[in-house]
Amino acid sequence: MQPFRIFIQKMRKKTDRLKAIKLIISSREIRLQEDLMTELEKVGIKVTQATLSRDLKQLKVAKAANHDGNYVYVLPNEVVYKRQPHQKINEMLNASGLVSVDVVPNIAVIHTRPGYASGMAYDIDTKKPDGVLGTIAGDDTIMMITSKQLTKKKVMEILSMVFPKPEEEDNNND
Repeated sequence: MQPFRIFIQKMRKKTDRLKAIKLIISSREIRLQEDLMTELEKVGIKVTQATLSRDLKQLKVAKAANHDGNYVYVLPNEVVYKRQPHQKINEMLNASGLVSVDVVPNIAVIHTRPGYASGMAYDIDTKKPDGVLGTIAGDDTIMMITSKQLTKKKVMEILSMVFPKPEEEDNNND
């Protein structure tokens, strides 16, 4: 196998592993590296403690006190302590990242899973949908500015042109 191809495969594995770590930490209260290793194994990712330690450092994962005073891993920029306990990691890995959409005159507020907003905003800006002036993204929220007042249905139509089937992921009925 060509060295470049091996490099790309290793990078893809690492990228997938980092994505899984972020999803696990954002969906469960993980107190120990051993617990995180167990959760990774459940989704088919085997990792050594040393590699996991380097991954956590790269992701800038920290420990913070939860509501019970126990210290758990948290992702950087996690302003509000959020958990999505009812969704399995495999489901989250296969989902688009869209959580909900709220619309007010000339602005759509798009909520995503932690870490997804920037990439999704980039995709919206790159596709340049008609009526969208631009986006501003945080870690899990996108503010999409529109040139005219749009209904939630129209915003969902725009998003469906950029992302696969966002209406299935939308939790707000409007």
